[in-house]
Amino acid sequence: MPHLGNETLKAELGRAAWKLFHTTLARFPESASVDERTALAQYLALFARLYPCGECAGHFQKLLAQYPPQTSGRVAASQWGCFVHNLVNERLGKEVFDCMTVGETYKCGCAEEDKKGKGKKEGELVRGEKEKKEVVKKTGSSLEENLERSGRKIEVVREG
Repeated sequence: MPHLGNETLKAELGRAAWKLFHTTLARFPESASVDERTALAQYLALFARLYPCGECAGHFQKLLAQYPPQTSGRVAASQWGCFVHNLVNERLGKEVFDCMTVGETYKCGCAEEDKKGKGKKEGELVRGEKEKKEVVKKTGSSLEENLERSGRKIEVVREG
């Protein structure tokens, strides 16, 4: 893909792509089948390969090679997604996300369960603005810090 020279369009595309990226990961099955795991890995590889900004696509392909997608289930995929997004933000000099609340930032409104407090599973946060600000101050943004604090483990697997 060619370099995308218009910075305004590049930024708009980036915001839309990150929304799709995080929403896809947030809607991934809690416990994925082999077929679902394969499909997500292929989807992410194609996302990186076909992304309209060639420069961005190249950077993301390198990230995928260095930090392979975690596809065992929703938590692993979402935390991995936040981790790689934070790597991109750090490279660009942008603010990093608190990976414990990334699901609240990227909601799709796809189903009744997305309504506040409905259908929430263990580990998903529903908090008021005041509480959220307090949590953000207390939490780190790295994948390792968030997983350690949550008591969850993620296995980093290098495929191929």
